[in-house]
Amino acid sequence: MEDIILSKDNLIKLFEIEEIKDTDDGWLYMDTYLVNIIAIHDKDPKYVYNITNAEYYKITKIEI
Repeated sequence: MEDIILSKDNLIKLFEIEEIKDTDDGWLYMDTYLVNIIAIHDKDPKYVYNITNAEYYKITKIEI
């Protein structure tokens, strides 16, 4: 799986259509991959107060 960068709106849609599911083990993408969701901010991290309010997010596969 390649890393995916998408907007906040598209990330929300993936949860709504259950392409990403919140499970006891973590976020499950396409019922296949456990993934991390990383906020991408255009500001210096020391000025970021709300990590859930980024414009873009990166989905990366968790290597086990």
